[in-house]
Amino acid sequence: MQQLLDLAMRHGVTVVFLATLAARLGAPVPASAVLVVAGGLIAAGQLSLPAVLAVGVLANVLGDGAWYYAGRRFGYRVMRLLCKVSMSPDSCVRRSETLITDWGGTSLLAAKFVPGVSVVAPPMAGALKMPLARFTAFDALAGLIWTGVFVGLGWVFSQQIQEVLDAMANAGSVGVALLVVLILIGIGTRWWRRRAALRDLNVERIGVHELRELLDSEGAPVVIDVRSEAAAAIDPRRIPGAVLIHPNGIEHQIAQLPRDREIVLYCDCPNEVSAAKAAAVLSRHGFVRVRPLRGGLQAWVESETAGAVPAAAVP
Repeated sequence: MQQLLDLAMRHGVTVVFLATLAARLGAPVPASAVLVVAGGLIAAGQLSLPAVLAVGVLANVLGDGAWYYAGRRFGYRVMRLLCKVSMSPDSCVRRSETLITDWGGTSLLAAKFVPGVSVVAPPMAGALKMPLARFTAFDALAGLIWTGVFVGLGWVFSQQIQEVLDAMANAGSVGVALLVVLILIGIGTRWWRRRAALRDLNVERIGVHELRELLDSEGAPVVIDVRSEAAAAIDPRRIPGAVLIHPNGIEHQIAQLPRDREIVLYCDCPNEVSAAKAAAVLSRHGFVRVRPLRGGLQAWVESETAGAVPAAAVP
């Protein structure tokens, strides 16, 4: 442990840059904790404040810029990837959509401090075609504020941080093991909460082939696209005849929905979370023939290879 601390003191600026860049790229690296420690070292005169701030901003712009480019170049494919790897995919993407569409460039500042959203916001900005110059300016400012906040915390509590570092150095391998255990407990807790939430949404699904048969029959079901407007703009594909209703507004549309026909809801998120939540809302209001589409929009599109009706693209 002492060797690690000595390494951090000798190459503190490099450590800050690499940790921040890794975190911005999505790696589970505690960059904020590294910055707090850097703040304590700055207060002790062992690191340069301008250098730490400069590399913090640079790492933010490079890491977020990579995701911005990916979102602008590949659109919904990148967002679907982030959905799959996120510990809370539906909520993090939904919150980033709300931030970007409601706040524009200033959303990048808020996103830095919202867990689960900071990595999703840059590709979302790219997918929504935010101008590069605007993105870079706001992201650099956000990176400066984010870096400064945690460095400032380290500066203010520099004495306490030094005591912790000394204790960890004396603890040696025990300190490292304790740190690893705490990280694993945090990850395990988030995973368990996600699994519990999915169990609560364990409602009956309808398959793509069954939906196609129903659409070709009399009394075809009402198909509802519960993606947000931002998600639909990023990926304009849609099941033919589907009505776009934001999941948060499903309750306001209840009076317009028929109770004598089956209702099928779909999204493009893992485990059909948004569709299942919307189905649960309708069920609470007395709708009995409500089912999410298993696999969502992607399952429908993939089934096109069988020669079925193609997904519609809305211009």
